[in-house]
Amino acid sequence: MYIGDLARASGLSIDTLRWYEKIGLLPPPPRDRGGRRVYPAETLVWIAFLARLKATGMSVAGMLDYARLRAAGEGTSAQRRRLLEAHRGRVVAEIAALREALAALDDKIDIYRTIEARLALSSPTEDPTP
Repeated sequence: MYIGDLARASGLSIDTLRWYEKIGLLPPPPRDRGGRRVYPAETLVWIAFLARLKATGMSVAGMLDYARLRAAGEGTSAQRRRLLEAHRGRVVAEIAALREALAALDDKIDIYRTIEARLALSSPTEDPTP
């Protein structure tokens, strides 16, 4: 598929795809006779994985480390696993921190609901009839 097709299918812009290629996140694709990039279909699977890494907060540098190891072949599987395990630990810690923050928000919301309920009970209601 050509770069425009890959952009549409992946949701990334053509500029982003070119940048990914330039920095090494995407391997350089073969080109057709006209010099246009022709990406294999499995590139979409790789881009989807990169998107998951990005969504979990992995830095571009971390993704580049992983991509370099991936390009080096199966002999780097232990290094790739360790890299992903370390990142997983950071993700777990971030989830724990977010859960704590969510609990604090829930506590504060409950306080305001209690205040509002107390105010609603204590404020006199006006009788519309004279």
